Amino acid sequence: MIQINSKNSTFHRAQPVPLSHRRSPLTMGLLWLTMVTSFPAVLAGFEWYRQGITFHQLLLCGSISILLLLIYSIPACELGSRTGLGYCCIGKSVFGRWGAGLLTVNLIWMFMAWYGLTAVLMAQAIINLFHWQTSVVWLSIACAFLMSFNNLFSFTGVANFARFLGGPVLIIWVAHVFLKALTSPTSTITADPPAPSNMYALSLMSSFIIGFAVWGNEQDYWRYSKPGIWRSAIPLAVAVAVGQIIFPVAGWLIARTSGNIDYASTATFMSNYCFGSIAVIGLVILMADYFSTNDSSLFGCATAVEDIWPEHNISVAIFAAAGASIAALLSLTNMTQALSALVSLNCIVLPTPTIIMITEWWMRTRFFKMSDSFSAASLDEAPSIRIAATIALFAGIIVGICTSGLFPVLEFCHFGIAALNAWLTSTLLYIPLRLYENSKNNQQRDI
Repeated sequence: MIQINSKNSTFHRAQPVPLSHRRSPLTMGLLWLTMVTSFPAVLAGFEWYRQGITFHQLLLCGSISILLLLIYSIPACELGSRTGLGYCCIGKSVFGRWGAGLLTVNLIWMFMAWYGLTAVLMAQAIINLFHWQTSVVWLSIACAFLMSFNNLFSFTGVANFARFLGGPVLIIWVAHVFLKALTSPTSTITADPPAPSNMYALSLMSSFIIGFAVWGNEQDYWRYSKPGIWRSAIPLAVAVAVGQIIFPVAGWLIARTSGNIDYASTATFMSNYCFGSIAVIGLVILMADYFSTNDSSLFGCATAVEDIWPEHNISVAIFAAAGASIAALLSLTNMTQALSALVSLNCIVLPTPTIIMITEWWMRTRFFKMSDSFSAASLDEAPSIRIAATIALFAGIIVGICTSGLFPVLEFCHFGIAALNAWLTSTLLYIPLRLYENSKNNQQRDI
Protein backbone atom coordinates (compact mmCIF):
# COMPACT_ATOMS: atom_id res chain seq x y z
CA MET A 1 0.00 0.00 0.00
CA ILE A 2 1.31 3.43 -0.86
CA GLN A 3 2.34 5.57 2.07
CA ILE A 4 2.76 9.25 1.35
CA ASN A 5 3.06 11.95 3.98
CA SER A 6 4.41 15.44 4.23
CA LYS A 7 7.98 14.16 4.35
CA ASN A 8 7.89 11.91 1.32
CA SER A 9 5.05 13.39 -0.70
CA THR A 10 7.56 14.47 -3.34
CA PHE A 11 8.56 10.88 -4.03
CA HIS A 12 6.49 10.76 -7.20
CA ARG A 13 6.91 14.44 -8.07
CA ALA A 14 7.03 14.67 -11.88
CA GLN A 15 7.93 10.97 -12.01
CA PRO A 16 5.81 7.92 -12.89
CA VAL A 17 4.16 6.24 -9.91
CA PRO A 18 5.75 2.77 -9.51
CA LEU A 19 3.42 -0.18 -10.17
CA SER A 20 4.06 -1.46 -6.67
CA HIS A 21 2.44 1.72 -5.30
CA ARG A 22 -0.72 1.56 -7.41
CA ARG A 23 -4.22 1.14 -5.98
CA SER A 24 -6.85 -1.53 -6.65
CA PRO A 25 -9.87 -0.96 -8.95
CA LEU A 26 -12.12 -1.09 -5.86
CA THR A 27 -10.27 1.76 -4.16
CA MET A 28 -10.20 3.83 -7.35
CA GLY A 29 -13.88 3.12 -7.97
CA LEU A 30 -14.87 4.26 -4.47
CA LEU A 31 -12.70 7.34 -4.86
CA TRP A 32 -14.32 8.18 -8.19
CA LEU A 33 -17.79 7.54 -6.76
CA THR A 34 -17.19 10.30 -4.22
CA MET A 35 -15.95 12.58 -7.01
CA VAL A 36 -19.01 12.24 -9.29
CA THR A 37 -21.78 11.67 -6.74
CA SER A 38 -23.14 14.63 -4.85
CA PHE A 39 -26.34 16.08 -3.43
CA PRO A 40 -26.62 18.68 -6.25
CA ALA A 41 -27.26 15.76 -8.64
CA VAL A 42 -30.49 15.02 -6.74
CA LEU A 43 -31.44 18.68 -6.98
CA ALA A 44 -30.69 18.54 -10.73
CA GLY A 45 -33.21 15.72 -11.17
CA PHE A 46 -35.74 17.78 -9.24
CA GLU A 47 -35.07 20.76 -11.52
CA TRP A 48 -35.33 18.63 -14.67
CA TYR A 49 -38.80 17.51 -13.63
CA ARG A 50 -39.72 21.15 -13.05
CA GLN A 51 -38.64 21.92 -16.63
CA GLY A 52 -40.78 19.14 -18.05
CA ILE A 53 -38.18 16.41 -18.70
CA THR A 54 -40.05 13.11 -18.96
CA PHE A 55 -38.86 9.87 -17.38
CA HIS A 56 -38.11 8.46 -20.84
CA GLN A 57 -36.05 11.56 -21.70
CA LEU A 58 -34.29 11.34 -18.36
CA LEU A 59 -33.08 7.82 -19.03
CA LEU A 60 -32.34 8.30 -22.75
CA CYS A 61 -30.54 11.64 -22.54
CA GLY A 62 -28.81 10.65 -19.31
CA SER A 63 -27.47 7.48 -20.91
CA ILE A 64 -26.23 9.37 -23.99
CA SER A 65 -24.52 11.95 -21.77
CA ILE A 66 -22.81 9.24 -19.72
CA LEU A 67 -21.68 7.46 -22.87
CA LEU A 68 -20.08 10.69 -24.13
CA LEU A 69 -18.48 11.18 -20.74
CA LEU A 70 -17.02 7.65 -20.73
CA ILE A 71 -15.69 8.03 -24.29
CA TYR A 72 -13.59 10.85 -22.88
CA SER A 73 -12.84 9.64 -19.35
CA ILE A 74 -11.74 6.05 -20.05
CA PRO A 75 -8.85 7.10 -22.36
CA ALA A 76 -8.04 9.99 -19.99
CA CYS A 77 -7.74 7.64 -17.04
CA GLU A 78 -5.79 5.10 -19.08
CA LEU A 79 -3.39 7.87 -20.07
CA GLY A 80 -2.64 8.38 -16.39
CA SER A 81 -2.38 4.70 -15.48
CA ARG A 82 -0.27 3.76 -18.54
CA THR A 83 2.24 6.60 -18.14
CA GLY A 84 2.09 7.01 -14.37
CA LEU A 85 2.27 10.78 -14.94
CA GLY A 86 -0.10 13.57 -14.02
CA TYR A 87 -2.03 16.21 -15.96
CA CYS A 88 0.49 19.06 -15.88
CA CYS A 89 3.51 16.79 -16.29
CA ILE A 90 2.13 15.33 -19.53
CA GLY A 91 1.03 18.84 -20.46
CA LYS A 92 4.66 20.01 -20.49
CA SER A 93 5.51 17.40 -23.11
CA VAL A 94 2.51 18.20 -25.31
CA PHE A 95 2.10 21.98 -24.84
CA GLY A 96 5.57 23.10 -23.76
CA ARG A 97 6.52 25.14 -20.68
CA TRP A 98 4.21 28.10 -21.35
CA GLY A 99 1.35 25.86 -22.36
CA ALA A 100 1.78 23.77 -19.20
CA GLY A 101 1.74 27.00 -17.20
CA LEU A 102 -1.61 27.89 -18.74
CA LEU A 103 -2.97 24.43 -17.87
CA THR A 104 -1.81 24.87 -14.28
CA VAL A 105 -3.43 28.30 -13.92
CA ASN A 106 -6.73 27.08 -15.42
CA LEU A 107 -6.78 24.03 -13.17
CA ILE A 108 -6.09 26.03 -10.03
CA TRP A 109 -8.73 28.73 -10.53
CA MET A 110 -11.34 26.19 -11.62
CA PHE A 111 -10.71 23.81 -8.74
CA MET A 112 -10.52 26.65 -6.23
CA ALA A 113 -13.91 27.86 -7.45
CA TRP A 114 -15.33 24.36 -6.95
CA TYR A 115 -13.64 24.14 -3.55
CA GLY A 116 -15.19 27.39 -2.39
CA LEU A 117 -18.62 26.54 -3.78
CA THR A 118 -18.61 23.11 -2.10
CA ALA A 119 -17.63 24.69 1.23
CA VAL A 120 -20.61 27.05 0.93
CA LEU A 121 -22.95 24.15 0.10
CA MET A 122 -21.71 22.37 3.22
CA ALA A 123 -22.27 25.45 5.36
CA GLN A 124 -25.77 26.00 3.99
CA ALA A 125 -26.60 22.33 4.60
CA ILE A 126 -25.48 22.59 8.24
CA ILE A 127 -27.62 25.69 8.75
CA ASN A 128 -30.66 23.98 7.18
CA LEU A 129 -30.17 20.77 9.17
CA PHE A 130 -29.71 22.36 12.59
CA HIS A 131 -31.59 25.64 11.97
CA TRP A 132 -28.64 27.65 13.23
CA GLN A 133 -28.86 31.41 13.22
CA THR A 134 -25.26 31.95 12.19
CA SER A 135 -23.32 33.65 9.44
CA VAL A 136 -23.02 31.50 6.32
CA VAL A 137 -19.86 33.43 5.44
CA TRP A 138 -17.91 32.44 8.56
CA LEU A 139 -19.28 28.91 8.55
CA SER A 140 -18.21 28.53 4.91
CA ILE A 141 -14.71 29.69 5.81
CA ALA A 142 -14.54 27.20 8.69
CA CYS A 143 -15.72 24.37 6.44
CA ALA A 144 -13.12 25.25 3.81
CA PHE A 145 -10.29 24.90 6.33
CA LEU A 146 -11.67 21.70 7.87
CA MET A 147 -12.00 20.13 4.42
CA SER A 148 -8.24 20.41 3.88
CA PHE A 149 -7.31 18.00 6.67
CA ASN A 150 -7.21 14.77 4.63
CA ASN A 151 -4.84 16.34 2.12
CA LEU A 152 -2.17 16.66 4.80
CA PHE A 153 -1.66 12.93 4.18
CA SER A 154 -1.51 13.43 0.40
CA PHE A 155 -3.13 10.77 -1.80
CA THR A 156 -3.27 8.29 1.09
CA GLY A 157 -5.58 10.56 3.06
CA VAL A 158 -7.77 11.31 0.03
CA ALA A 159 -8.07 7.66 -1.06
CA ASN A 160 -8.60 6.20 2.42
CA PHE A 161 -11.33 8.69 3.29
CA ALA A 162 -13.15 7.74 0.09
CA ARG A 163 -12.54 4.03 0.61
CA PHE A 164 -13.54 3.68 4.25
CA LEU A 165 -16.07 6.48 4.74
CA GLY A 166 -17.09 8.54 1.73
CA GLY A 167 -17.77 5.72 -0.74
CA PRO A 168 -19.67 3.33 1.58
CA VAL A 169 -21.77 6.11 3.11
CA LEU A 170 -22.74 7.45 -0.32
CA ILE A 171 -23.69 3.98 -1.59
CA ILE A 172 -26.00 3.41 1.39
CA TRP A 173 -27.49 6.91 1.08
CA VAL A 174 -28.07 6.61 -2.68
CA ALA A 175 -29.78 3.25 -2.23
CA HIS A 176 -32.00 4.61 0.57
CA VAL A 177 -33.07 7.75 -1.29
CA PHE A 178 -33.66 5.92 -4.58
CA LEU A 179 -35.74 3.12 -3.05
CA LYS A 180 -37.75 5.59 -0.97
CA ALA A 181 -38.50 7.71 -4.04
CA LEU A 182 -39.26 4.66 -6.17
CA THR A 183 -41.83 3.25 -3.73
CA SER A 184 -43.55 6.54 -2.88
CA PRO A 185 -46.98 7.15 -4.45
CA THR A 186 -47.23 9.69 -7.26
CA SER A 187 -48.74 13.02 -6.28
CA THR A 188 -51.91 14.20 -7.97
CA ILE A 189 -51.50 17.78 -6.75
CA THR A 190 -50.08 19.05 -10.01
CA ALA A 191 -50.00 17.79 -13.56
CA ASP A 192 -46.71 17.02 -15.29
CA PRO A 193 -45.16 20.06 -16.98
CA PRO A 194 -45.19 20.03 -20.80
CA ALA A 195 -42.31 17.99 -22.17
CA PRO A 196 -39.57 19.82 -24.13
CA SER A 197 -37.94 18.46 -27.29
CA ASN A 198 -35.44 15.64 -27.01
CA MET A 199 -32.66 17.91 -28.29
CA TYR A 200 -33.37 20.50 -25.62
CA ALA A 201 -33.47 17.79 -22.96
CA LEU A 202 -30.15 16.37 -24.17
CA SER A 203 -28.49 19.78 -24.23
CA LEU A 204 -29.77 20.63 -20.74
CA MET A 205 -28.88 17.30 -19.15
CA SER A 206 -25.53 16.77 -20.88
CA SER A 207 -24.33 20.20 -19.79
CA PHE A 208 -24.87 19.25 -16.17
CA ILE A 209 -23.81 15.58 -16.29
CA ILE A 210 -20.62 16.12 -18.26
CA GLY A 211 -19.82 19.43 -16.58
CA PHE A 212 -20.39 18.04 -13.10
CA ALA A 213 -18.80 14.59 -13.48
CA VAL A 214 -15.81 15.45 -15.68
CA TRP A 215 -12.64 16.50 -13.88
CA GLY A 216 -10.26 17.16 -16.75
CA ASN A 217 -7.18 16.13 -14.78
CA GLU A 218 -8.14 12.45 -14.44
CA GLN A 219 -4.47 11.54 -14.94
CA ASP A 220 -3.56 13.03 -11.55
CA TYR A 221 -5.70 10.43 -9.77
CA TRP A 222 -5.53 7.42 -12.10
CA ARG A 223 -1.74 7.49 -12.22
CA TYR A 224 -2.19 5.67 -8.90
CA SER A 225 -4.14 2.88 -10.64
CA LYS A 226 -2.67 -0.18 -12.30
CA PRO A 227 -2.95 -0.05 -16.12
CA GLY A 228 -5.62 -2.02 -17.93
CA ILE A 229 -8.70 -0.71 -19.66
CA TRP A 230 -11.14 -2.78 -17.61
CA ARG A 231 -9.47 -1.65 -14.39
CA SER A 232 -10.60 1.86 -15.23
CA ALA A 233 -13.68 1.31 -17.43
CA ILE A 234 -15.69 -0.74 -14.91
CA PRO A 235 -15.12 1.52 -11.86
CA LEU A 236 -15.75 4.61 -13.99
CA ALA A 237 -18.99 3.27 -15.47
CA VAL A 238 -20.37 2.16 -12.10
CA ALA A 239 -19.44 5.40 -10.35
CA VAL A 240 -20.93 7.62 -13.05
CA ALA A 241 -24.11 5.52 -13.32
CA VAL A 242 -24.69 5.86 -9.57
CA GLY A 243 -23.86 9.54 -9.42
CA GLN A 244 -25.42 10.79 -12.64
CA ILE A 245 -28.29 8.39 -13.32
CA ILE A 246 -29.56 6.96 -10.04
CA PHE A 247 -29.23 10.22 -8.10
CA PRO A 248 -30.96 12.45 -10.70
CA VAL A 249 -33.67 9.81 -11.20
CA ALA A 250 -34.25 9.86 -7.44
CA GLY A 251 -34.58 13.65 -7.55
CA TRP A 252 -36.99 13.43 -10.49
CA LEU A 253 -39.12 10.84 -8.65
CA ILE A 254 -39.15 12.93 -5.48
CA ALA A 255 -40.35 15.96 -7.45
CA ARG A 256 -43.12 13.90 -9.04
CA THR A 257 -44.03 12.41 -5.68
CA SER A 258 -44.20 15.68 -3.84
CA GLY A 259 -45.99 17.68 -6.49
CA ASN A 260 -43.84 20.59 -5.30
CA ILE A 261 -42.06 22.34 -8.15
CA ASP A 262 -41.32 25.58 -6.34
CA TYR A 263 -37.56 25.84 -6.87
CA ALA A 264 -37.06 28.29 -4.01
CA SER A 265 -38.04 25.65 -1.43
CA THR A 266 -36.37 22.72 -3.18
CA ALA A 267 -33.21 22.49 -1.06
CA THR A 268 -35.08 22.58 2.27
CA PHE A 269 -37.69 20.09 1.07
CA MET A 270 -35.02 17.70 -0.27
CA SER A 271 -33.02 17.86 2.95
CA ASN A 272 -36.12 16.93 4.98
CA TYR A 273 -37.03 14.19 2.51
CA CYS A 274 -33.57 12.62 2.32
CA PHE A 275 -32.52 12.91 5.96
CA GLY A 276 -35.80 13.06 7.84
CA SER A 277 -35.68 14.63 11.28
CA ILE A 278 -32.32 13.12 12.27
CA ALA A 279 -29.99 16.00 11.56
CA VAL A 280 -26.86 14.20 12.76
CA ILE A 281 -27.27 11.48 10.12
CA GLY A 282 -27.68 14.13 7.46
CA LEU A 283 -24.52 15.84 8.71
CA VAL A 284 -22.49 12.61 8.47
CA ILE A 285 -23.76 11.91 4.96
CA LEU A 286 -23.13 15.41 3.66
CA MET A 287 -19.70 15.51 5.27
CA ALA A 288 -18.80 12.26 3.52
CA ASP A 289 -20.11 13.74 0.27
CA TYR A 290 -18.74 17.28 0.28
CA PHE A 291 -15.50 16.54 2.14
CA SER A 292 -14.64 13.84 -0.41
CA THR A 293 -15.29 16.21 -3.30
CA ASN A 294 -13.08 18.91 -1.84
CA ASP A 295 -10.39 16.36 -0.96
CA SER A 296 -10.01 15.68 -4.66
CA SER A 297 -10.16 19.35 -5.68
CA LEU A 298 -7.45 20.34 -3.22
CA PHE A 299 -5.29 17.36 -4.16
CA GLY A 300 -5.55 18.36 -7.82
CA CYS A 301 -4.33 21.89 -7.03
CA ALA A 302 -1.42 20.69 -4.89
CA THR A 303 -0.42 18.21 -7.60
CA ALA A 304 -0.54 20.91 -10.28
CA VAL A 305 2.20 22.96 -8.58
CA GLU A 306 4.32 20.11 -7.21
CA ASP A 307 6.95 20.61 -9.90
CA ILE A 308 7.66 24.18 -8.79
CA TRP A 309 6.53 23.95 -5.16
CA PRO A 310 7.39 20.49 -3.77
CA GLU A 311 6.27 21.16 -0.17
CA HIS A 312 2.87 19.46 -0.25
CA ASN A 313 1.56 20.57 3.14
CA ILE A 314 2.46 24.21 2.52
CA SER A 315 0.62 24.03 -0.81
CA VAL A 316 -2.40 22.54 0.95
CA ALA A 317 -2.41 25.35 3.52
CA ILE A 318 -2.15 28.05 0.84
CA PHE A 319 -4.91 26.57 -1.31
CA ALA A 320 -7.14 25.99 1.72
CA ALA A 321 -6.83 29.69 2.57
CA ALA A 322 -7.58 30.62 -1.04
CA GLY A 323 -10.59 28.29 -1.06
CA ALA A 324 -11.85 29.84 2.17
CA SER A 325 -11.60 33.33 0.65
CA ILE A 326 -13.51 32.21 -2.45
CA ALA A 327 -16.12 30.53 -0.25
CA ALA A 328 -16.65 33.81 1.60
CA LEU A 329 -17.26 35.61 -1.69
CA LEU A 330 -19.52 32.92 -3.18
CA SER A 331 -21.64 32.76 -0.03
CA LEU A 332 -22.81 36.28 -0.89
CA THR A 333 -23.85 35.38 -4.46
CA ASN A 334 -26.60 33.37 -6.13
CA MET A 335 -25.45 29.77 -5.69
CA THR A 336 -27.65 28.45 -8.46
CA GLN A 337 -26.05 30.77 -11.00
CA ALA A 338 -22.56 30.05 -9.67
CA LEU A 339 -23.09 26.29 -9.96
CA SER A 340 -24.51 26.63 -13.47
CA ALA A 341 -21.56 28.75 -14.63
CA LEU A 342 -18.98 26.38 -13.15
CA VAL A 343 -20.63 23.31 -14.68
CA SER A 344 -20.69 24.99 -18.11
CA LEU A 345 -17.02 25.99 -17.96
CA ASN A 346 -15.77 22.82 -16.28
CA CYS A 347 -16.60 20.55 -19.22
CA ILE A 348 -14.66 22.83 -21.60
CA VAL A 349 -11.65 24.45 -19.91
CA LEU A 350 -9.97 21.43 -18.28
CA PRO A 351 -10.95 18.41 -20.45
CA THR A 352 -10.01 20.05 -23.78
CA PRO A 353 -6.26 19.91 -23.04
CA THR A 354 -6.66 16.26 -22.03
CA ILE A 355 -8.37 15.54 -25.35
CA ILE A 356 -5.29 16.94 -27.10
CA MET A 357 -3.02 14.82 -24.89
CA ILE A 358 -5.04 11.71 -25.76
CA THR A 359 -4.84 12.58 -29.47
CA GLU A 360 -1.07 13.02 -29.21
CA TRP A 361 -0.83 9.69 -27.36
CA TRP A 362 -2.75 7.98 -30.18
CA MET A 363 -0.79 9.69 -32.98
CA ARG A 364 2.58 8.73 -31.49
CA THR A 365 1.93 5.05 -32.10
CA ARG A 366 -0.33 5.32 -35.15
CA PHE A 367 1.59 7.87 -37.27
CA PHE A 368 4.97 8.61 -35.72
CA LYS A 369 6.04 5.10 -34.64
CA MET A 370 7.11 6.50 -31.28
CA SER A 371 6.81 5.20 -27.75
CA ASP A 372 3.41 5.84 -26.18
CA SER A 373 5.09 7.07 -22.99
CA PHE A 374 5.67 10.73 -22.21
CA SER A 375 8.82 12.31 -20.93
CA ALA A 376 8.88 13.51 -17.34
CA ALA A 377 11.30 16.24 -18.35
CA SER A 378 11.96 19.16 -16.04
CA LEU A 379 10.67 22.61 -16.91
CA ASP A 380 14.09 23.60 -18.24
CA GLU A 381 14.21 20.66 -20.66
CA ALA A 382 10.70 21.12 -22.05
CA PRO A 383 10.24 23.34 -25.16
CA SER A 384 8.90 26.83 -24.58
CA ILE A 385 5.71 26.23 -26.54
CA ARG A 386 4.22 23.76 -28.98
CA ILE A 387 2.27 25.73 -31.56
CA ALA A 388 -0.01 22.95 -32.84
CA ALA A 389 -1.28 22.01 -29.38
CA THR A 390 -1.68 25.62 -28.28
CA ILE A 391 -3.70 26.63 -31.37
CA ALA A 392 -5.94 23.56 -31.04
CA LEU A 393 -6.46 24.30 -27.34
CA PHE A 394 -7.55 27.92 -27.80
CA ALA A 395 -9.77 27.02 -30.76
CA GLY A 396 -11.51 24.27 -28.81
CA ILE A 397 -12.09 26.42 -25.73
CA ILE A 398 -13.40 29.36 -27.79
CA VAL A 399 -15.83 27.16 -29.73
CA GLY A 400 -16.98 25.45 -26.53
CA ILE A 401 -17.64 28.69 -24.68
CA CYS A 402 -19.37 30.33 -27.66
CA THR A 403 -21.75 27.37 -28.10
CA SER A 404 -22.42 26.85 -24.38
CA GLY A 405 -25.08 29.54 -23.98
CA LEU A 406 -23.21 30.78 -20.91
CA PHE A 407 -23.11 34.37 -22.17
CA PRO A 408 -26.39 35.94 -23.44
CA VAL A 409 -24.53 38.01 -26.03
CA LEU A 410 -23.40 34.74 -27.71
CA GLU A 411 -26.82 33.12 -27.67
CA PHE A 412 -26.91 33.09 -31.49
CA CYS A 413 -23.99 30.58 -31.34
CA HIS A 414 -25.69 28.32 -28.82
CA PHE A 415 -26.21 24.87 -30.30
CA GLY A 416 -25.54 21.20 -29.58
CA ILE A 417 -23.44 19.95 -26.68
CA ALA A 418 -20.79 22.55 -25.84
CA ALA A 419 -18.30 20.04 -24.43
CA LEU A 420 -18.53 17.87 -27.52
CA ASN A 421 -18.13 20.92 -29.76
CA ALA A 422 -14.95 21.91 -27.92
CA TRP A 423 -13.48 18.40 -27.91
CA LEU A 424 -14.16 17.76 -31.61
CA THR A 425 -12.80 21.16 -32.63
CA SER A 426 -9.52 20.66 -30.79
CA THR A 427 -9.10 17.09 -32.08
CA LEU A 428 -9.90 17.82 -35.73
CA LEU A 429 -7.61 20.86 -35.70
CA TYR A 430 -4.75 19.25 -33.80
CA ILE A 431 -4.33 16.22 -36.08
CA PRO A 432 -3.43 18.11 -39.30
CA LEU A 433 -1.41 20.72 -37.40
CA ARG A 434 0.55 18.01 -35.60
CA LEU A 435 1.18 16.10 -38.84
CA TYR A 436 2.48 19.30 -40.45
CA GLU A 437 4.62 20.06 -37.41
CA ASN A 438 6.12 16.57 -37.46
CA SER A 439 6.78 16.77 -41.22
CA LYS A 440 8.52 20.12 -40.80
CA ASN A 441 10.67 18.79 -37.96
CA ASN A 442 11.69 15.79 -40.08
CA GLN A 443 12.73 18.07 -42.94
CA GLN A 444 14.88 20.16 -40.61
CA ARG A 445 16.58 17.04 -39.28
CA ASP A 446 17.31 15.84 -42.82
CA ILE A 447 18.97 19.15 -43.60
